[in-house]
Amino acid sequence: MSTYSKELEVAELAVQRASILTKKVFHEKAKGTVSKDDKSPVTIGDFGAQALIIQAIKKNFPNDEVVGEEEASTLRDDHKLRDEIWALVQATKLDDANAEKTLGGPVDSVEAMLGAIDAGNSAGGSKGRIWALDPIDGTKGFLRGGQYAVCLALMVDGDVKVGVLGCPNLPVDDSTPLAADAGVNQTDAEGKGVLFSAVSGQGAVSRPLGTGALGKSQSIHMKPINDITQATFCESVEAGHSSHGDQHDIATKLGISKPSVRMDSQSKYASIARGAGDIYLRLPTSKTYQEKIWDHAAGDLIVREAGGQVTDTLGRRLDFSKGRTLAENKGVVAAPAAVHDHVLEAVKDVLSKKQ
Repeated sequence: MSTYSKELEVAELAVQRASILTKKVFHEKAKGTVSKDDKSPVTIGDFGAQALIIQAIKKNFPNDEVVGEEEASTLRDDHKLRDEIWALVQATKLDDANAEKTLGGPVDSVEAMLGAIDAGNSAGGSKGRIWALDPIDGTKGFLRGGQYAVCLALMVDGDVKVGVLGCPNLPVDDSTPLAADAGVNQTDAEGKGVLFSAVSGQGAVSRPLGTGALGKSQSIHMKPINDITQATFCESVEAGHSSHGDQHDIATKLGISKPSVRMDSQSKYASIARGAGDIYLRLPTSKTYQEKIWDHAAGDLIVREAGGQVTDTLGRRLDFSKGRTLAENKGVVAAPAAVHDHVLEAVKDVLSKKQ
């Protein structure tokens, strides 16, 4: 049975390297950007991070497929944007020669960069080795200076085997509880930046997000909940992503009066996995919307390996074998395994009343 040690190392280093680029864009272009229409900083970060990560995957595992969010046709037409991204990609490298070598070195040319971006075109599915990549998860968090994540997961025959999340604006200290303002006015200053990872059957770890070789890791575990009324809920900032009203009703049903912590991206999965928060709900706002696999694959594995359970709102495990979306699932309920059924019961009860 594979231990996926090489895949894990490549994924961790690839996310760490891509995070150097996203942090640079965050500082130079994004801080202070409040217009939701101005997607340019996040576009630059998305394309650059996707190129760096897919290049590392393809150098190490040339036959693997990648389900990515971006494709390069825009850049083939917009040379100014292309050249800006290429300058960033060229300038981004790990400051440890062996780590950089593990990733296969730099991207060779502009054409190689565009080719790497375009290689994220897998349709996904239930057969073979497929990586799910979200180069910047939490677009609006990135733009407003809140939480975002660089997300990468390996699926083998539709089952998630390796998951990595780079969260530049989360505190390194796993014991820091989530503050109410965790989703806004955050920085990647000293003491911030975490790399989370998990391999199926091997547990989950966190380590400081660095700029060279991988830092020292430590195991992470979900916090036991002795009194559910004291639990901390995490939910999306955007009401369009998850129903805030339903979340409030579920919290009330469980006797939880603490306000939910609202934050963007899979940093919610990471936060509950290490016990900084307790429960993450993503409640459907539309009957037809299908979640993207890259928004959940890494976080789902990390939470389950940290002692949690993750299902949809009907109690079904998330099924990553159906293509680029979670076509067979509705919403997400993530909680410590011991209380998951209790939380799910409240979710079902509140949502059934809306039918």
